Amino acid sequence: MQFIDEIPEHFLIAGVDEVGRGCLAGSVVAAAVILDATKPIAGLADSKKLTERKREYLSQIIQEKALSWAIAEASVVEIDSLNILQATLIAMQRAVAGLQQQPDRVLVDGNRLPSLTMPAQAIVKGDNKIAAISAASIIAKVYRDKLMVDYHQQYPNFSFHLHKSYGTSQHLLEIQQFGFLEIHRKTFNPVKTLIALNGSG
Repeated sequence: MQFIDEIPEHFLIAGVDEVGRGCLAGSVVAAAVILDATKPIAGLADSKKLTERKREYLSQIIQEKALSWAIAEASVVEIDSLNILQATLIAMQRAVAGLQQQPDRVLVDGNRLPSLTMPAQAIVKGDNKIAAISAASIIAKVYRDKLMVDYHQQYPNFSFHLHKSYGTSQHLLEIQQFGFLEIHRKTFNPVKTLIALNGSG
Protein backbone atom coordinates (compact mmCIF):
# COMPACT_ATOMS: atom_id res chain seq x y z
CA MET A 1 0.00 0.00 0.00
CA GLN A 2 1.21 3.48 -0.85
CA PHE A 3 0.95 5.97 1.96
CA ILE A 4 -0.05 9.60 1.70
CA ASP A 5 3.40 11.04 1.12
CA GLU A 6 4.04 8.47 -1.63
CA ILE A 7 1.07 9.43 -3.80
CA PRO A 8 2.27 11.02 -7.07
CA GLU A 9 1.49 14.72 -7.34
CA HIS A 10 -0.48 14.31 -10.57
CA PHE A 11 -2.90 11.79 -8.99
CA LEU A 12 -6.49 12.86 -8.42
CA ILE A 13 -7.20 12.33 -4.73
CA ALA A 14 -10.74 12.02 -3.42
CA GLY A 15 -11.37 12.66 0.26
CA VAL A 16 -14.36 10.89 1.80
CA ASP A 17 -16.14 11.43 5.11
CA GLU A 18 -19.54 10.79 6.67
CA VAL A 19 -21.85 12.56 9.08
CA GLY A 20 -24.78 11.32 11.11
CA ARG A 21 -23.44 7.92 12.04
CA GLY A 22 -24.23 8.40 15.73
CA CYS A 23 -27.63 10.04 15.27
CA LEU A 24 -30.97 8.57 16.30
CA ALA A 25 -32.88 9.60 13.20
CA GLY A 26 -32.46 10.22 9.51
CA SER A 27 -30.06 8.93 6.93
CA VAL A 28 -26.30 8.73 7.22
CA VAL A 29 -24.68 11.10 4.73
CA ALA A 30 -21.32 10.75 3.00
CA ALA A 31 -19.45 13.11 0.71
CA ALA A 32 -16.52 12.72 -1.65
CA VAL A 33 -14.42 15.67 -2.83
CA ILE A 34 -11.57 16.02 -5.32
CA LEU A 35 -9.90 19.36 -4.68
CA ASP A 36 -8.21 21.41 -7.38
CA ALA A 37 -4.56 21.95 -6.46
CA THR A 38 -4.56 25.17 -8.47
CA LYS A 39 -7.44 26.60 -6.41
CA PRO A 40 -6.49 26.20 -2.73
CA ILE A 41 -9.18 26.81 -0.14
CA ALA A 42 -8.17 28.48 3.12
CA GLY A 43 -9.71 27.43 6.41
CA LEU A 44 -10.48 23.78 5.74
CA ALA A 45 -10.77 21.78 8.96
CA ASP A 46 -12.80 19.06 10.60
CA SER A 47 -16.40 20.27 10.23
CA LYS A 48 -17.04 19.74 13.95
CA LYS A 49 -14.43 22.38 14.77
CA LEU A 50 -16.05 25.06 12.61
CA THR A 51 -19.01 27.30 13.33
CA GLU A 52 -22.20 26.74 11.38
CA ARG A 53 -21.67 30.00 9.50
CA LYS A 54 -18.09 29.07 8.58
CA ARG A 55 -19.19 25.62 7.41
CA GLU A 56 -21.86 27.07 5.17
CA TYR A 57 -19.41 29.57 3.69
CA LEU A 58 -16.77 26.90 3.06
CA SER A 59 -19.32 24.46 1.65
CA GLN A 60 -20.19 26.97 -1.05
CA ILE A 61 -16.52 27.63 -1.82
CA ILE A 62 -15.75 23.91 -1.98
CA GLN A 63 -18.57 23.29 -4.43
CA GLU A 64 -17.36 26.17 -6.60
CA LYS A 65 -13.65 25.35 -6.58
CA ALA A 66 -13.43 21.55 -6.34
CA LEU A 67 -12.71 19.52 -9.45
CA SER A 68 -15.56 17.24 -8.44
CA TRP A 69 -17.78 16.58 -5.45
CA ALA A 70 -20.71 14.34 -4.62
CA ILE A 71 -23.03 13.72 -1.69
CA ALA A 72 -24.88 10.46 -1.05
CA GLU A 73 -27.05 8.88 1.62
CA ALA A 74 -27.97 5.54 3.11
CA SER A 75 -31.53 5.52 4.37
CA VAL A 76 -32.99 4.72 7.77
CA VAL A 77 -34.36 1.48 6.29
CA GLU A 78 -30.86 0.52 5.14
CA ILE A 79 -29.38 1.46 8.52
CA ASP A 80 -31.93 -0.67 10.41
CA SER A 81 -31.72 -3.62 8.02
CA LEU A 82 -27.95 -3.74 7.49
CA ASN A 83 -26.42 -1.94 10.54
CA ILE A 84 -24.91 1.52 10.72
CA LEU A 85 -21.39 0.49 9.69
CA GLN A 86 -22.51 -1.21 6.48
CA ALA A 87 -24.92 1.62 5.69
CA THR A 88 -22.13 4.16 6.20
CA LEU A 89 -19.82 2.26 3.85
CA ILE A 90 -22.60 2.10 1.25
CA ALA A 91 -23.13 5.86 1.49
CA MET A 92 -19.39 6.39 1.00
CA GLN A 93 -19.39 4.03 -1.97
CA ARG A 94 -22.28 5.96 -3.52
CA ALA A 95 -20.54 9.29 -2.96
CA VAL A 96 -17.38 8.12 -4.74
CA ALA A 97 -19.47 6.66 -7.56
CA GLY A 98 -21.20 10.04 -7.89
CA LEU A 99 -18.00 11.92 -8.69
CA GLN A 100 -17.84 13.25 -12.24
CA GLN A 101 -14.14 12.43 -12.38
CA GLN A 102 -12.77 9.10 -11.24
CA PRO A 103 -10.03 9.56 -8.64
CA ASP A 104 -6.72 7.72 -8.75
CA ARG A 105 -6.78 7.26 -4.99
CA VAL A 106 -9.43 7.57 -2.29
CA LEU A 107 -8.61 8.66 1.27
CA VAL A 108 -11.34 7.83 3.77
CA ASP A 109 -11.75 9.21 7.27
CA GLY A 110 -11.75 6.49 9.92
CA ASN A 111 -10.49 2.92 10.03
CA ARG A 112 -12.82 1.11 7.62
CA LEU A 113 -12.99 1.23 3.84
CA PRO A 114 -15.97 0.86 1.52
CA SER A 115 -15.68 -1.48 -1.45
CA LEU A 116 -14.22 0.63 -4.27
CA THR A 117 -12.81 0.05 -7.74
CA MET A 118 -9.71 2.18 -7.10
CA PRO A 119 -6.98 2.03 -4.41
CA ALA A 120 -8.09 3.48 -1.10
CA GLN A 121 -6.63 4.17 2.33
CA ALA A 122 -8.37 4.67 5.66
CA ILE A 123 -6.93 7.47 7.77
CA VAL A 124 -7.88 7.85 11.42
CA LYS A 125 -8.72 11.50 12.15
CA GLY A 126 -8.27 12.16 8.45
CA ASP A 127 -10.63 15.14 8.64
CA ASN A 128 -7.89 16.87 10.65
CA LYS A 129 -5.03 15.80 8.40
CA ILE A 130 -6.18 15.74 4.76
CA ALA A 131 -7.72 18.80 3.09
CA ALA A 132 -9.92 16.77 0.76
CA ILE A 133 -11.36 14.79 3.70
CA SER A 134 -11.97 18.04 5.60
CA ALA A 135 -13.81 19.37 2.56
CA ALA A 136 -15.92 16.22 2.39
CA SER A 137 -16.77 16.49 6.10
CA ILE A 138 -17.89 20.09 5.62
CA ILE A 139 -20.22 19.60 2.66
CA ALA A 140 -21.68 16.44 4.20
CA LYS A 141 -22.36 18.24 7.49
CA VAL A 142 -23.99 21.26 5.81
CA TYR A 143 -26.15 18.98 3.66
CA ARG A 144 -27.34 16.87 6.58
CA ASP A 145 -27.98 19.89 8.80
CA LYS A 146 -30.31 21.24 6.10
CA LEU A 147 -32.14 17.91 6.12
CA MET A 148 -32.59 18.34 9.86
CA VAL A 149 -34.06 21.81 9.41
CA ASP A 150 -36.52 20.29 6.93
CA TYR A 151 -37.37 17.58 9.47
CA HIS A 152 -38.15 20.22 12.08
CA GLN A 153 -40.58 21.84 9.65
CA GLN A 154 -42.23 18.47 9.00
CA TYR A 155 -42.26 17.46 12.68
CA PRO A 156 -42.43 20.73 14.67
CA ASN A 157 -42.66 18.89 18.01
CA PHE A 158 -39.06 17.76 17.47
CA SER A 159 -36.16 20.22 17.62
CA PHE A 160 -34.20 18.60 14.81
CA HIS A 161 -32.86 22.00 13.80
CA LEU A 162 -31.12 22.18 17.19
CA HIS A 163 -30.07 18.66 18.17
CA LYS A 164 -29.65 17.44 14.57
CA SER A 165 -31.16 14.09 15.71
CA TYR A 166 -28.31 13.26 18.10
CA GLY A 167 -29.32 11.61 21.36
CA THR A 168 -29.48 14.75 23.47
CA SER A 169 -31.65 14.99 26.57
CA GLN A 170 -34.00 17.27 24.62
CA HIS A 171 -34.36 14.75 21.80
CA LEU A 172 -34.99 11.88 24.22
CA LEU A 173 -37.60 13.95 26.02
CA GLU A 174 -39.34 14.67 22.72
CA ILE A 175 -39.41 10.97 21.89
CA GLN A 176 -40.92 10.18 25.28
CA GLN A 177 -43.51 12.95 24.93
CA PHE A 178 -44.50 12.55 21.29
CA GLY A 179 -43.55 9.02 20.35
CA PHE A 180 -41.46 7.69 17.52
CA LEU A 181 -41.33 8.94 13.96
CA GLU A 182 -40.82 6.95 10.79
CA ILE A 183 -37.42 8.64 10.45
CA HIS A 184 -36.16 7.29 13.79
CA ARG A 185 -33.64 4.43 13.67
CA LYS A 186 -35.48 1.64 15.45
CA THR A 187 -32.37 -0.50 16.00
CA PHE A 188 -30.49 2.24 17.86
CA ASN A 189 -30.29 2.54 21.61
CA PRO A 190 -31.73 4.33 23.46
CA VAL A 191 -34.52 4.44 20.86
CA LYS A 192 -34.57 0.64 20.73
CA THR A 193 -34.89 0.44 24.52
CA LEU A 194 -37.59 3.09 24.63
CA ILE A 195 -39.56 1.19 21.99
CA ALA A 196 -39.35 -1.95 24.12
CA LEU A 197 -40.33 -0.11 27.29
CA ASN A 198 -43.23 1.67 25.63
CA GLY A 199 -44.33 -1.40 23.71
CA SER A 200 -44.64 0.68 20.58
CA GLY A 201 -42.73 1.18 17.39
